Amino acid sequence: QVQLVESGGGLVQTGGSLRLSCAASGRTFSTYVLGWFRQAPGKEREFVAAINWSGGSTYYTDSVKGRFTISRDNAKNTVYLQMNSLKPEDTAVYYCAASPEPTIKPASYDYWGQGTQVIVSS
Repeated sequence: QVQLVESGGGLVQTGGSLRLSCAASGRTFSTYVLGWFRQAPGKEREFVAAINWSGGSTYYTDSVKGRFTISRDNAKNTVYLQMNSLKPEDTAVYYCAASPEPTIKPASYDYWGQGTQVIVSS
């Protein structure tokens, strides 16, 4: 199986930046899609961004386009989420997940990390 561990969360002021990391281990996932989801208090889990491990094609939800950038380092088996121009609405627990096929549906992702908290203060 695949194990995913997120890191990089924290407290930041509006307009600030954070870089989240997701380190993967276990089985190879060269054909997998690596995605970031987030869940704010009282809200449903929301797709944020994803990247094809092979090829590097990226996908973003409209609310983060132009502010967030997803990338990966094949040698380190790590995916990153660079978050700039952060807003209070970005406050949530962020999760890294892996899917065998391109999708934004949480139920289609087979593996999940434990999450990392991001708090953006006003």
